[in-house]
Amino acid sequence: MGDVTPASLAPILLVLGDEELLATRAVTEAVAKVRSVDPEVDVREYQAGALAVGEIAEMLSPSLFGGRRLLVLRSGQDARKDLVAALLAYAKNPDPEVQLLVLHLGGAKGKAFADGLRSAGATVVPVAQLPKGAKGHRERVAFVRDEIRRAGGKCTDDAAEALIAAVGNDLRELAAACSQLIADTDGRISAETVSRYYRGRVEVTGFTVADATMVGDVPGALEALRWALHVGVDPVPIADALADGVRTVARVASAGRGSPYQLASSLGMPAWKIERAQRQGRGWTPEGLVRAMQVAAECNAAVKGGSDDRAYALERAVFSVAAARQGSSR
Repeated sequence: MGDVTPASLAPILLVLGDEELLATRAVTEAVAKVRSVDPEVDVREYQAGALAVGEIAEMLSPSLFGGRRLLVLRSGQDARKDLVAALLAYAKNPDPEVQLLVLHLGGAKGKAFADGLRSAGATVVPVAQLPKGAKGHRERVAFVRDEIRRAGGKCTDDAAEALIAAVGNDLRELAAACSQLIADTDGRISAETVSRYYRGRVEVTGFTVADATMVGDVPGALEALRWALHVGVDPVPIADALADGVRTVARVASAGRGSPYQLASSLGMPAWKIERAQRQGRGWTPEGLVRAMQVAAECNAAVKGGSDDRAYALERAVFSVAAARQGSSR
């Protein structure tokens, strides 16, 4: 946390965004900082929508007896107009012994309150949920690596990718998983470490089936497929993932050599996905990929309505794609 002095405490903090884990951490860190300056600090929390102006007058006004105070105002977007006006007026000339922390979801509701606090010089702590798509995926990978690093460990990109595949996108679950891995290992987290600890959860996605199939790991692909079906994963997204895996490797292979970052814009896909496809594409020939695409198309047709046994159609596709790759290697 570093050296915290009274002068270094921001009088107004605006925690802006809708990611619950990050917002909770922002509040916890703010309270810890204030307590490091004054262990006897008076901390009070309120819900903005249920708070009347008169109820906070005492907290925001200078105290005759001294002592530092921290006012945490949750759901700032729900504050009524009179409360907003009073707080914005206060924010222009805050008491140095009082810290006001406002949590605001950051949407259109109550936007004038958030904008007014920012204009008054509030320190903004962004805690928005990570976006979907490639950008959000990169940020989650960075989040996992940062979590491991904060706990004193080390984590590769591959390990972070594996953990996200195993646990999902929820930051709270990812943080808990990082903490558990650090507690149970020497702190050096690799993809193999994640696989050992989350075997089963990693294998419930169609992409895990596809990844194993594309590198010729038939036992691993079948194990992942059977587990996925056992826990109720629908066969359709598994077939889609297999088709996507074949198409991605074919597209990247046809683009020729180049760094993932150089190819990212021309192919319209994130660099991490290109890098993975380059690894998976080793040993494939153009003819093998053409055969694999035919297999994936047949599997999709079977799974989406043309087969009475969709599990068998998927297993057959795994064997056939792997055979196409083996034929490429000869």
